[in-house]
Amino acid sequence: MSVRILALVGSLRAGSHNRQLAETAVKLAPEGVEIQIHEGLADIPFYNEDIDVEGSVPEAAARLRAATAAADALLLFSPEYNGTMPGVLKNAIDWLSRPYGVGAIGGKPVAVVGTAFGQYGGVWAHDDARKSVGIAGGTVVEDIKLAIPGSVTRFAEVHPENDAEVTGQLNDVLARLVKEAGAAKA
Repeated sequence: MSVRILALVGSLRAGSHNRQLAETAVKLAPEGVEIQIHEGLADIPFYNEDIDVEGSVPEAAARLRAATAAADALLLFSPEYNGTMPGVLKNAIDWLSRPYGVGAIGGKPVAVVGTAFGQYGGVWAHDDARKSVGIAGGTVVEDIKLAIPGSVTRFAEVHPENDAEVTGQLNDVLARLVKEAGAAKA
C-alpha cells in the first residue's frame, strides 16, 4: 500500500528550519511513502468567500485543494510567531476548510510538528494549528507531537537531517502518521 503525505510549511523564509525539517522528512520517508512539500502558500490570497466561487477560485488555492484531496494525510510544519501559528498556515487551513462541510481536509489524518527559537519549540503554535485544523474537518492525530526548541542555535551549524535525535523523532512521527493514513484508507 502506498501512502501520500502532503507537507505544509508555515515559514516562508529562505533557510527556514521548518522547511529544512520538512525536507528531512521527505528524505526519511519509508518505502511506499511519498511526501510532497506543497509550494506556493505565499501565493494564496487571504481567504474571502467573495473570491471562493466555483469556477473562479484563485489558482494557488485550487492547487492547494487539489494536492490535499490527492493526499492520504497532511503533515504541518509550524514555527511560532508571537505565540501562535503563522498567518500563511492559518490561511491555508481556512482555504482547505471550504466549501463548508466538504473541504479538502475533511477526514484526513493531520499531524503538526515543528521547531522554533523559544524554549518550548513552538508548542503554542502547534496547539493552535491542531485546534484550527480539527475545526476545519481534519482528523488531528493528537499523540503525534514534535516541538524542537532553540532552532536558531540548534540548527546554526547542523542541518536537521544530520541531527540523530531529530531524525529519530521524525521517523517516529512518520511511522505513526503512515499508520493513521493506512487505517483511514482501509
